[in-house]
Amino acid sequence: MKRWWGFITVALFVLGLAASASAAGYKSEYKMSVVVGPMTSWGQGAQKFADLVKQRTAGRINIKIYYSGQLYAGKQTNEFMLIKQGVADFALGSTINWSTTVKELNLFSLPFLIPDYQALDAIENGPLGGKIFQILAEKGAVALGWGENGFRELTNSKRAVKRPEDLDGLKIRVVGSPIFIDTFRALGANPVSMNWGEALTAFQSGLVDGQENPVTGILIPYKLWTVHKYCTFWHYVIDPLILLAGNETWKTFDKQDQDILRQAAREATAWQKDAARRGLHKSMTAVNELRKHGMDVTVLTADQIALFKAKTKPVYTRWTGEIGADLVKAAEDAVAKAAGPAKKPARKRIQKP
Repeated sequence: MKRWWGFITVALFVLGLAASASAAGYKSEYKMSVVVGPMTSWGQGAQKFADLVKQRTAGRINIKIYYSGQLYAGKQTNEFMLIKQGVADFALGSTINWSTTVKELNLFSLPFLIPDYQALDAIENGPLGGKIFQILAEKGAVALGWGENGFRELTNSKRAVKRPEDLDGLKIRVVGSPIFIDTFRALGANPVSMNWGEALTAFQSGLVDGQENPVTGILIPYKLWTVHKYCTFWHYVIDPLILLAGNETWKTFDKQDQDILRQAAREATAWQKDAARRGLHKSMTAVNELRKHGMDVTVLTADQIALFKAKTKPVYTRWTGEIGADLVKAAEDAVAKAAGPAKKPARKRIQKP
């Protein structure tokens, strides 16, 4: 009996050494960058990921969320470089903010390419989604899951926007991505690039007339009805999020912990995406919420959207060359497939005399 007990003791000691060696190279804290604050579904999704990882690794991997862009020097388009350089270990970030570094991510900012959630899901969950993750790996990051900020709608303090002409001369805050500047100039607006914190002050002072952002991600959490009366639902672009780990950080984790991180990312981003769509997907709850707070909400018809799409066609064509014609064609095919076969017009029934 003593002999067996000796074997068990030695075995437990060896396993303990192995576990200690596995975690010996791990940091006491891993930094995760998030552009927005903790009250958004975006921020909450990041925290859910961190909580799941800490729980399932018994504290071996402790991720601290740095909200509201605390890790970058006042410019949210620098975020991807933080991951690449190892300043941040993880990020749940927008394809828009990273598109200045990874030009292929401008795909999601092509005006009026993606009309609905079904089309977006077809892109993300199909071969093209895998291709985008591969591109990110080549740029220095491991993509772990798709989240979502949502379709970007328009708000302003001046007038209802129902036609392209209604944007003439309006000063609209946009993110610091050149494709957004091009799009709003094509529509006759005066686009202004500034960080979100500066933008809120500019709205309050009247220095800037409007902005474009997702409803549940930005409009409702930040109570934009306090500065803007008018809102236009036009689904002109969508803002996917991607949960990333830096390549160098990823290599430090053993296979077991990498599997835990991947599973936690899948669960957290699925939860976050569902939260981002709440009240918007097959529902008018979010629209009614804005109206309840006094906003004049316009939901554009397909015919009205076609006018905006026609005005931004030169932007679409130009940026197709920047992104890569093959990627854009793959996205267009995925969108068309998601829409299904075109419905044939119903035959008129001929009444007998």
